This record gives sequence, structure tokens and C-alpha cells, in this order.
Amino acid sequence: MGKYKICVYAIAKNEAKFVNRWVQSIKDADMVFVLDTGSTDNTVQLLKENGVNVTVKEIKPWRFDVARNESLKLVPEDADICICLDLDEVMLPGWRKALEEKWQKDTNRIFYNYNWNLDENDNPKVSFYIEKIHARHNYKWTHPVHEILTYLGDGAENKLVIEDICVNHYPDNTKSRGSYLPLLEMSVDEDPDDDRNMHYLGREYMYYGRFEDCIRTLKKHLGMKKATWKDERCASMRFIGRSYKNLEKFDDAITWYEKAIEEAPYLRDSYVELALLYYQLEKYDKVIEYCDKALEIKDKAKSYINEIFSWDNTIFDLKSIAYYYLGDIDKAIENVDVAIEMNPSDERLINNKKFMEDSRKQKDN
Repeated sequence: MGKYKICVYAIAKNEAKFVNRWVQSIKDADMVFVLDTGSTDNTVQLLKENGVNVTVKEIKPWRFDVARNESLKLVPEDADICICLDLDEVMLPGWRKALEEKWQKDTNRIFYNYNWNLDENDNPKVSFYIEKIHARHNYKWTHPVHEILTYLGDGAENKLVIEDICVNHYPDNTKSRGSYLPLLEMSVDEDPDDDRNMHYLGREYMYYGRFEDCIRTLKKHLGMKKATWKDERCASMRFIGRSYKNLEKFDDAITWYEKAIEEAPYLRDSYVELALLYYQLEKYDKVIEYCDKALEIKDKAKSYINEIFSWDNTIFDLKSIAYYYLGDIDKAIENVDVAIEMNPSDERLINNKKFMEDSRKQKDN
């Protein structure tokens, strides 16, 4: 054992394909505990073969917070540091050394890097800080879904940021999110003053295509006293705009995208979403205007509210098409070249460039 007793804990259900990779990434832990909530594959067998302490218990009715609290109970009382790590996540090498060096006896929780979405080459597309490394005592998971680790101790919580710790997320996209909406509705019913859950519920309605419910819920979120985080408020405004766009109420959509820009002018996302709307409306000068405004923002916020389309080749793709329709083929090709450089395997972009070059030849002739 090293300087501290470090234990990893998790909940699992039908995660057999992830077990070996997961265990390998946490081989430096002193002990590993998993609460299996009803696997029908060989998850339990594989975990045990890898030396993991496994307890099987079904949680009925299902709630993520109850399951995580049951898994935390498996960790010995004398553990110094707990790491909550799902089986579709991987801790990158060097995590234990970083913890041993930075953790102090009065530390309660750690913020560290979380790559939520990666490309095929493991380059991060969406990254933010996460805080699921914590002291053994004075913590409890709360909320039925999008659960959070709540500090129960007296006095201030002592948190540290450790940049050298990084977790990669490789989600199983075949798994259903079907339980999320009813659990979010339950969460809001249980704690109607929680602004975070209100935002998540409105977003979930949008995912389900329940756009009127999304608009109603997110307007409620924006009116809450606790809803002060500008990044999240901006996202609520964008999702309201996106919902109006889907309802083909385009003037309302533009109004809410403009509100989002005003709320958080330092984030690219609202500019890009408005550019996408203007593209749909065939207002190509506006497409270029808002793409250029987005490109003025160089720093990517370190939060979960990051849209992939704001930082991939979308902006240059939009600009290239807009310039083409405005008759500036040279600038169209210039921008599609950048888009292709960012995504060399995109056949549509390659074909767009060929079409634009052929158009320029015809024009020159």
C-alpha cells in the first residue's frame, strides 16, 4: 500500500465488454468494489476473475443515487480516498502518483479532467472537470438521475484541482436512456427549487421532441433565483431557440439565440447555432457574420456545456457553402480546405470542393 488507502467503487449492469479494460486502468488501486444491479451477461464472473469485490443487488424502484450509495457502502470505513468510476470510463496512467503527491489529510474532494467525448483517435472533443474522487466519509449521492455527490461535513469543503488526473469516457451507445425522463421528472418533483435538475429536465424534453414542454420548463429554469451560472443559462436559452426552430417559429428562435449570445458572449455555441439557423433560412451573409463572430472566441470553456459543432469543422463548412451561394468561389474553396484539413475523410466536403473547383473553371472559361 502507498501513502493512502485508495479504493475504486462502481455500479454495473451488463458491462462485460468493458471489464478487462476498466480493471487494467485501475490496477494501482488498493481495492475495487462493484455493485452489480442485475447483469444477465458474464459481468460478475469477469469482475471476480479480475480480483474485484462484487456484490449483487437489484435496486427497485431504480434510482441512480440509491445504487451509488449502496456501492459506496461496500468501501471499507478506513479507506482514505474513494474513486467513483463507471465501467465505460478509463483512468489514464499516472493517476495514483498524482493523487499521492497532491492529496492532503484535510482534502475532501478532487476536480480532474474528464474527456466525455473523443474522436476515433482518442482526441478529446468535449472535456470538462469532474469531481468523483473524494474522502470516504461525509458524502452522499443525491437525485434519482444526473446524481451528484453531496458533501455532508461540517464547515467548508476542501477541494483541489489535479490536472494530471484524466479519465476517458467510452459510452455504450446501444444502452437506452429511456429511464432518464421519468427519473428527471421525479427529481424535479422531489426538489422543485433545484435549478440544475430543472435545466436537465428541459433539455431532456428537447431530446424527446417535446418542444413546448422544453420551452416551458427552461423558461421556468431561467426564472429561478438559484439559476445564476451564465453558461447553463445560455444553454437553456439556446435550447429554447432550438425548440422554436423545430416548431418553425423562426423569429422566436432568432430572439432566443440572441438572448443566449448576450448572456454568455464568450461561448461560441450560440453564434454557431444562430449561423445554422440562418443557413436553413438561406441568409448567407448572416451565416458568415455569426461564424466569424464565433471564430473570434479562441478559448474553449472547461465545462460540460460544450457543443461539438462549435469546435469541429462545422463553422468552416458553413462559411464555404455561404460564400459559394454569395458568388465568392475563392473564399468558398478557402474555407472548405480548412474544413477538409480538420476532417480529411469526409466525402461530402471533398465532393463540395470538387464541385466548387469545377464551378470556378466554368466561370473562368
